Amino acid sequence: MNTASERISALRAEMKKENISVYIVPTSDFHDSEYVSPYFEARKFLSGFTGSAGTLVVSESEAALFTDGRYFIQAEEQLAGSGIVLMKAGEEGVPTVKEYVRKTLPDGGNIGFDGRVISAAAGKNYEKTAAEKNGAVICDKDLAGRIWKERPELVHSDVYFLDEKYSGRNVPEKLADVRKKIADQKADMHIITSLDDISWLFNIRADDVECCPFVLSYAVITRSDAKLFIDMKACGEEVSKRLRESGAELLPYDDIYRYAEKLSGKKILLDEERVNYRLAGLLKNCEIISGQNPCALLKAVKNSTETENIRKAHIMDGIAVTKFMYWLKNNIGKIHITEKSAGDYIDDLRKKIGGESYISPSFSTISAYGANAAMMHYSAGDDGGAVLEPKGMLLVDSGGHYLEGTTDITRTFALGEISDEMRSHFTLVLKAMLNIAAAKFMYGCRGENLDILARGPMWENGLDYRCGTGHGVGYLLSVHEGPNSFRWKISDGRPASAVLEEGMITTDEPGVYVEGSHGIRIENELLCRREQKCEYGQIMGFEVITYAPVDLDCIDISVLDRKDKDRLNAYHRMVFDKLCGYFEGDELEFLKKYTREI
Repeated sequence: MNTASERISALRAEMKKENISVYIVPTSDFHDSEYVSPYFEARKFLSGFTGSAGTLVVSESEAALFTDGRYFIQAEEQLAGSGIVLMKAGEEGVPTVKEYVRKTLPDGGNIGFDGRVISAAAGKNYEKTAAEKNGAVICDKDLAGRIWKERPELVHSDVYFLDEKYSGRNVPEKLADVRKKIADQKADMHIITSLDDISWLFNIRADDVECCPFVLSYAVITRSDAKLFIDMKACGEEVSKRLRESGAELLPYDDIYRYAEKLSGKKILLDEERVNYRLAGLLKNCEIISGQNPCALLKAVKNSTETENIRKAHIMDGIAVTKFMYWLKNNIGKIHITEKSAGDYIDDLRKKIGGESYISPSFSTISAYGANAAMMHYSAGDDGGAVLEPKGMLLVDSGGHYLEGTTDITRTFALGEISDEMRSHFTLVLKAMLNIAAAKFMYGCRGENLDILARGPMWENGLDYRCGTGHGVGYLLSVHEGPNSFRWKISDGRPASAVLEEGMITTDEPGVYVEGSHGIRIENELLCRREQKCEYGQIMGFEVITYAPVDLDCIDISVLDRKDKDRLNAYHRMVFDKLCGYFEGDELEFLKKYTREI
């Protein structure tokens, strides 16, 4: 089975055996993670689509792949010839996955999926749909696993403890905060399956998910104790000892299902959007209090130790990005550089500069030249991708995990002559990015209240971008972390973002993407903080914590007003002040040139 069409045919044969009319394969694992380990890449295996987000729905006569605007161009290319229909989620006239399943399911038909990789909330919705059609849900069949003969193993890597000098708070303190939330909800216990929340709560990290230093685990927190379901061999003696001293009872990873099945008469707080359908289904004799994991907001608000560390991480990151920019500008057209070799170069710089602090990339580096940059999450192939030439633009979106925190930065560089349209679009993106960074707003605002500051310059010129303007960033956790974000509308299945609190970190990354021509994105990270207090309430603002030049070679200065120039000049003065002590000679002169006032 070398092609997607052959794999879909094999899947349909298994569906027929189990009397399943519609089978759903999401991009997920047992923990509703955004990025998944190779073991869980069933959707990629079946469809051939390699993007990090998407859902495959297969019926007896049709297969459809749902993904968002970041991947439309990529998905069209990768699905070509497969017979799989691309569903552009969010576009006018395109149904949601739930609507499509309801429309496709025949009367008396059954909906199938692996209940461990579907959320409880989604599973309940499919139950209703099946009942409406006089059918049922079949959730205990991993049909993709049956035909995936060379499926990778499920990996439990070595667990390490994140010292308090990095985390800022110890495990008993964090458990006390969670227990207060449990009591507030009048619950007996809280079940957590989301890996970012568990890793944060217990100050543990590992390498169980690519580019996410998570530990495959489940947790149950009661008002008096804490159970951590984890691979104990991966913990080792020292980590196991520290976890037990912190108040955690360690149990085997897979025992969570047997434990849940025995619970009775308990009031359980859990997030049905994150806990998987199979696990939630075992709690039939308990009262479920559905609500967001308390850890989500607790970890989003970084403490003073974390914010100070994160600034240090961004210094290291800024040095790497500036050195990369120097290398790129001075070598383009002189040596052979591909998209992949450019991406590898910046990854290697981070590793070298970060030293013992550096852990890994925070996501797979996006190095996209010319028209490839119009694909928001483009990835160069094994052939190295496009060869860079001394013309056009290169978009590089990259970041690192350090013990001091997680970074995410995008810069778009001119490699030579660029068109007037590219220059105009770059300048609009710059204006949009500066607008968000300079925002002053009353406490109580959410990302939805501020997003128009970025999109305004776009909409005024008949442009937009098919993604949010920014996302939260974890501390040595997920590079995409809720509940804070910048976006202008609430999508199906996505709740409103949180009130912006002091200590939250959110990316600021507007862009322009023109299929067949170019893509532009400029991304900094913003730390939310209190500004002055007035008779009307608390005014909030942002501190920019990303320190790297914006490419002045791409700007149409005539489009910038005095306010834009002042903002950019102030940013570049800060960048120079933060980084100048780490450069000398030609590199220092380069830094001066690209942070000069305009």
